[in-house]
Amino acid sequence: MIRVKTDIPIKQTSNIAGWGSAVSTAGVFVYIAATVVIIAACTQNLLATEIELADVVIVKKAERRIYLVTDQQVLKSFSISLGLMPDGEKIQEGDFKTPEGRYQLTERNGGSDFFRSIQISYPNRRDEERAARLGVSPGGRIMIHGQPNKPRYSKAYYRNYDWTDGCIALSNTDMMDFWQMTSANTPIHIFP
Repeated sequence: MIRVKTDIPIKQTSNIAGWGSAVSTAGVFVYIAATVVIIAACTQNLLATEIELADVVIVKKAERRIYLVTDQQVLKSFSISLGLMPDGEKIQEGDFKTPEGRYQLTERNGGSDFFRSIQISYPNRRDEERAARLGVSPGGRIMIHGQPNKPRYSKAYYRNYDWTDGCIALSNTDMMDFWQMTSANTPIHIFP
């Protein structure tokens, strides 16, 4: 922690009555303000270098894990919850399955019904073609998000069960890290 010395002696720098303390007090405030700006800049640089962005996000549905990867090294991994019917590929809207395949992270929403959300680019062309062959809608709006802002169940329920409509859910704390360590257009690969 950096401390700013505030007990700097004030010297009278002017012989004009009333100006000496104002000039020296102003000097102290300028010194303190400059120090605060320097500290803020250094802190911002430290924070910027401490957070490493993922090159790719890997989801392993069977493990209920999501991995943030850079240069083929796992930076961080988190436990996840999936759709209510997690086994198999998502075929159509309303099947409660989490998709499998290669996508990208797209839009970010800090004001969603859940603690932050990041959209996944589902459906891709393959998903759309399969749904068209079957005569169904592939669905959409698949997100990675935190817990509901207005929970209907206990924290233990959200932590221990698959409960989404097909999204990928993290704890709110993990969602904060995920949000900071990813950017738009980060590839995401979702495996069975």
